Amino acid sequence: MGRHSSEQPEAGSLLQEAALLQVGRPWNLLVWNDPVNLMSYVEWIFRSYFGYPDSVATELMLTVHNEGRAVVATGTREEIERHVIAMHGFGLWATLQQQS
Repeated sequence: MGRHSSEQPEAGSLLQEAALLQVGRPWNLLVWNDPVNLMSYVEWIFRSYFGYPDSVATELMLTVHNEGRAVVATGTREEIERHVIAMHGFGLWATLQQQS
């Protein structure tokens, strides 16, 4: 006899599994120090765009300032690419890098 439909995997679950396999390692958004933007402006961007609390925004801004860069967000490549474009729109130097 043939299989019952309940024994066959659903198309939606197959798509979800395929998507998980394609995601792989997460990507990081790196924001780099620059000689142009004020520290208060960078902190404001981290608060307003990402919704970070004051303490997190300040810590990230100080990391950018003191260490030359900071990982500001982590996610899928598509998410981080959108964040990179947004940071460029704010006038910040930003890149993406896949986690090792």
